[in-house]
Amino acid sequence: MSKRILLTGAGGAIGAHVFAHIMHNTDWEVICLDSFRHKGFRDRITDFCKDHPDWLERLVIFQQDLVCSVSPKMKEDIGHIDYILHLAALSDVQWSIDNPVYTIKNNIDSTISILEYAREIKPEIFVYFSTDEIYGPVDAENKPHKEWDTHRPSNPYSASKAASEDLAYCYWRAYDVPLIITNTMNNFGEGQGLSKYPAMVQAKLLRGEKIQIHGNDKEIGSRYYIHSRNVADALLFILDKGVYHHKAGVIDEPYKYHIVGSERLNNLEMAQMIARLMGKQLEYEMVDFHKNNAAHDIHYGMEDNKLKKLGWEPPINLEDSLKNTIEWQMEHPEWLGT
Repeated sequence: MSKRILLTGAGGAIGAHVFAHIMHNTDWEVICLDSFRHKGFRDRITDFCKDHPDWLERLVIFQQDLVCSVSPKMKEDIGHIDYILHLAALSDVQWSIDNPVYTIKNNIDSTISILEYAREIKPEIFVYFSTDEIYGPVDAENKPHKEWDTHRPSNPYSASKAASEDLAYCYWRAYDVPLIITNTMNNFGEGQGLSKYPAMVQAKLLRGEKIQIHGNDKEIGSRYYIHSRNVADALLFILDKGVYHHKAGVIDEPYKYHIVGSERLNNLEMAQMIARLMGKQLEYEMVDFHKNNAAHDIHYGMEDNKLKKLGWEPPINLEDSLKNTIEWQMEHPEWLGT
């Protein structure tokens, strides 16, 4: 049966890929809710629709400041909703360090607004899309975090996401909002903003600029990178598994899943791979960035055994998905600022 899904942050770099993946793989109607005030762009959605004009028949876009409550009129205009995917958030770490109060209030208040909306309309599933950064860093040996490990956020962005997870848990327990929490690692994909490392490296290589690698001779920052379309595929897989409802008087938890890339790369290895796929010579310098920036974490890592045991694997490997992204952005240089 066809579903109607509300996607917040659909104009974001990840949200637009989630939208496109839903359109490719389902007959669902997607209702996009985005303020388009920060780094969400309507162009991301419409660009993906250019080769698929039929998608427009299943797409409705509402521009809404998510910090504000969803009005009775907008609820009526939106109509029935089966699933809510709450992706919208200010996600730039450095920007959050420079603007902590705004970031924290925006991310928490917008989550409360959508939780209140869900409490009233009672969807089948509410997904809170979170980040690996709520757990804080791992050490260089990469002892990855497990689901429900302690929150140790290092910066205002990750703290706001950790707080929002706790709020979502509260609404699951107190109001039976049918919650699933996902935590994902560093995303990349077509149309990504230049503040994110893979897009920034590609843009600098095109301009012939030197790349700064955060690290030193002994230790270089590392991440598990994953394409946003793979993340979207995991979300559809997770939706199919349903929800667990809180049982009164029981100390229990909703379903929580880690969505993790298949390979761990340090910053230099990632830059080298991008340069190789672009056919460019990599010039770089090491910058011991983390030494004087305590709010930035050197290494991240999460276990993904739960999804693996359920049978999910990323459909496209890291190198192929990175190659596809680079080729698309070469054909759409406006997204690279060139």
